[in-house]
Amino acid sequence: MTVPANASTRTQIVEAADRLFYEHGFEHTSFTSIAEAVGISRGNFYYHFRTKDEILAAVIDSRVEATRGMLHRWAAETTDPARRIRLFIRIVLTNATDIRAYGCPVGTLTAELAKLRHPSRPEAVAQFTLFREWLAVQFAALGHDPADADAKAMHVLAFSQGIATLSNAFGDADFVRREVAQLEATL
Repeated sequence: MTVPANASTRTQIVEAADRLFYEHGFEHTSFTSIAEAVGISRGNFYYHFRTKDEILAAVIDSRVEATRGMLHRWAAETTDPARRIRLFIRIVLTNATDIRAYGCPVGTLTAELAKLRHPSRPEAVAQFTLFREWLAVQFAALGHDPADADAKAMHVLAFSQGIATLSNAFGDADFVRREVAQLEATL
């Protein structure tokens, strides 16, 4: 894992923790492994974060901001709501290698935090909420009433999570491509 050397130490820690939480899980990632990934001493590490929960909060905030940025880029890329929805659907293709190896970063973190009964789980779910609300807006722009637009948004979210889970389980790239094409065809 490579963290940009020109990023601030705090940013490097958050980026390294984010990747390690994704690859190994929150519970199985230690302060030491994060410090080693960044190349800093534990003392320097503790200057920026005193608890693992503080790091988790920073990782969640970073992920939510990255999601907002991606949704804004998609909105700027096209005014066509169907094309915007396709951009979301294709996430499982865009991130196929990581998803096959580790699952969906949003789904795996929220599932792990749920199992741990961790108090930060609602904050982690915020990424799903951003996607849900954004997708519902796109379906509404296609002419669906609000309740139907939300139901369709949830369907697409469920699709993406199911595909990510099965991609991780079976590692079948052809299956993922077929499922993406089939869902895109229904738009």
